[in-house]
Amino acid sequence: MTDDAPPRPPVHALLADGTTVCIRPARRSDHDQVQGLYEEMSPENLRLRFFSPSRHSAGLAADRACGTPRPGYRALLAETSGQLIGIAEYDTGGTGDSAEISLAVADGLHHRGVGTLLVEHLVSAARAEGITSFTADALSDNHEVLRLFADLGLRTARRFEGPEVRCTIALDPSDSYLTAVEERGRAADVASLRPLLRPASVAVVGAGRKPGSVGRAILHQIRTGGYTGRLFAVNPGAHAILGVPCYPSVGALPVTPDLVVVAVPAHEVPDVAEECGKAGAGALLVVSAHLTADHADALLAACRTHGMRLVGPNCLGLSNTDPGVRLNATFAADAPRPGTAGVAVQSGGVGIALLDGLSRLGIGVSTFASLGDKYDVSGNDLLQWWESDGRTDLALLHLESFGNPRAFSRTARRVTRRMPVLTVDAGRTDAGRRAAASHTAAAATRTMTRTALFTQAGITATRSCGELLEAAALLHSQPLPAGPRVLIVTNAGGAGVLAADACAEAGLALPAPTPELVDDLLAVLPDGAAVGNPVDATAAVFEDQLAAAVDRITRYGGIDAVLVALVPTAVAVATGDDLVRALTRAQTPRTKPVVAVRLEQTLPVELLPTEGDGTVPAYAEPQAAARALAHAAHRAAWLARPVGTVPDLDGVDTERARALVDSYLDAHADGGWLEPRVCADLMDCYGIRQLPWAWAETEDDAVRAADRLRGADGRVVMKGHWPGLLHKSAQHAVHLDLRGEHQVRAAFRDLETRFCGLLTGVVIQPLGPRGTELFAGVVQDEVFGPLVLFGLGGTATEVLADHAARLAPLTDHDVHDLITAPRCAPLLFGAQGGGPVDLGGLEQLLLRLSRMASDLPQLAEADFNPVLATPDAVTVLDARIRLVPRRPQDPYLRRLR
Repeated sequence: MTDDAPPRPPVHALLADGTTVCIRPARRSDHDQVQGLYEEMSPENLRLRFFSPSRHSAGLAADRACGTPRPGYRALLAETSGQLIGIAEYDTGGTGDSAEISLAVADGLHHRGVGTLLVEHLVSAARAEGITSFTADALSDNHEVLRLFADLGLRTARRFEGPEVRCTIALDPSDSYLTAVEERGRAADVASLRPLLRPASVAVVGAGRKPGSVGRAILHQIRTGGYTGRLFAVNPGAHAILGVPCYPSVGALPVTPDLVVVAVPAHEVPDVAEECGKAGAGALLVVSAHLTADHADALLAACRTHGMRLVGPNCLGLSNTDPGVRLNATFAADAPRPGTAGVAVQSGGVGIALLDGLSRLGIGVSTFASLGDKYDVSGNDLLQWWESDGRTDLALLHLESFGNPRAFSRTARRVTRRMPVLTVDAGRTDAGRRAAASHTAAAATRTMTRTALFTQAGITATRSCGELLEAAALLHSQPLPAGPRVLIVTNAGGAGVLAADACAEAGLALPAPTPELVDDLLAVLPDGAAVGNPVDATAAVFEDQLAAAVDRITRYGGIDAVLVALVPTAVAVATGDDLVRALTRAQTPRTKPVVAVRLEQTLPVELLPTEGDGTVPAYAEPQAAARALAHAAHRAAWLARPVGTVPDLDGVDTERARALVDSYLDAHADGGWLEPRVCADLMDCYGIRQLPWAWAETEDDAVRAADRLRGADGRVVMKGHWPGLLHKSAQHAVHLDLRGEHQVRAAFRDLETRFCGLLTGVVIQPLGPRGTELFAGVVQDEVFGPLVLFGLGGTATEVLADHAARLAPLTDHDVHDLITAPRCAPLLFGAQGGGPVDLGGLEQLLLRLSRMASDLPQLAEADFNPVLATPDAVTVLDARIRLVPRRPQDPYLRRLR
């Protein structure tokens, strides 16, 4: 424990085998438990821990861990079901940025990840307190602890000193460490989900004897769905329900259930959960709704205390179509068709729609989970399950909220390289959320934040369930296009025009075919065909002719995808030709995607079987086909791009920046906007270039500053300042183009008169050169973390709303995307003939802004507007920064919500 930092709250996390443990600080009341932990250890383990143990070793260790708090010392305990199973400590000795660590794990609990998990939490706590390295002494034959240190993912050096080894561990937050933590978390998460998604036994609590209850409906679905495990019902008033043996309580079951389905009134849920926990159940599926806050707290407490994973409450249920499981624990009307799509939703209605759509398309479902109010199991958990289940090749998500978006983003970036991950972007509106405290806050909408998350993680974000199914059909059935170039083929000119408009609106390219391709196509198409883009094959085209044309196009190197728009004609009917069969009779897989548009089709999207066991997607509207192709092209481009890296930056003084922030918040307990001099000092810590300026509090000071800062043309700018002033132009607190002493004095008097009692000083700057005015800023989102925004600046930045955003920390690819995404991007690359601006300087500004936001969680907003971009430099002309008291949080620390 330390006396200079508030205690860390208890958190729950998963061991390697999926067991839930509580990680919490040691307390004085834990003394006897800690002493008992050591006293129950074997002599060999005591030797490895204390080197030369004595009969007093256990008591002294307990005294240290549970004694009077002291600076630089912290002890964390791991416990499960109230039993202490491990302890880890660090001690700086009261000085320095290095700490010595030690740990001990109860006998019989080795090799389950207790020590590793404790050390990870120690690392997080130590880094938050400025500790940069750990040291540890171990006996050279203590292979377990030496392997633990080596496998952490942190840089570890060893020095052998006789029978002992001195280990030094650097606590730098490298990507290798995050990857190692992530991999351990993934394995533990998957292990914890097995009782939920692959249960060997299931009990349903709340199945009534009469039809009409949700519990009875789920029991019926499980029984008739061919579940391969043992099934029980829990009802004190019956011996059997629907032919399923019934018992009066969970504790009376003949076996401990892996999964318990809870479908009882809300007020009964906490007691049932506690009973399940005491009986040793592995997981709960709570479909009950309308839990109060107290009910919710009690439910989650029971799950955490007894180590049960939880889906729900207020959910539709879950399903696993694996032939070895065949579990359909939902109350949807129809059982999902077995297949390869993993589905996780928060809305039961959306879940039913997706299950029906996937079944109709023939894609089917591998695993389905309706997350409901999402107290525990989340989309992140399901992504990790699908990544390792060996059955899922397509992931579909409907998430209305995110518990830990940064952890979700890291998981999704990994999973999307193995399979498409699609989502319905729910909750896009942000009515009532725009608190226009600054340009940055006004621009940072919830939609923009979610879009940044999905874009950076490679997730295909759609705007409706229909669009999601359209994209899923193509991604499931066709190869990815190498790019956005589409060639349209049609048997009706009007349908081709509609398809061309849809492709252009979706951002796809429609290149003209080369003369070689034109000749190739004219050789197989009927007389009168027009080979452009679209290719009008005319109503006289036969099946064989269309098949030959599509075959030639797919082998042509200048096209990435083919869209065939067809309408039924009397010509085809008379000849017995089936033009659709021209697309489905290919017996070998095509290397480029081919999609059909059938304007007479009644269903929005269908998958048409081919002769070679494949499928071709057919859409009722050209807009749907174009959207699906655009999503596929975006995915292909994301996969083709190397994984981005966060560049190293020179000239960054993080320690000085943190000291400035701490000093300001010590003097301003509630935080606030920095005055110009402190703001400039903080920017200087990150090497962010500013236009020269001076602070003046009197008229004479302003004149002297203007004389010193005048540019070659002799003109300066004067900006008024007082605490809380955000929009100087709107307040008419700016004087431009001031020449000579008289104008400077007149401007100062004007500000002093109009803002009497407010004005605390003025900022004097030389008049900036001509250039492009841009905007850059950061907003610290409470859930998503820091969001970096960029776009067109100046006084009309909010009106024009030409902004893009990415979540920090920015990689080199993220910076490129930020610069090229706004509509104003062509101006930066010299579109008007003036040559490009300093793009390298612009990248550096955004990277340094990202680093500042990542280093300083207290940075609530940073607003740089305008930022002047010229061919020679990128310079911040005006800056505002707001700080708030906020403790740093480790978004990658392994913990359950």
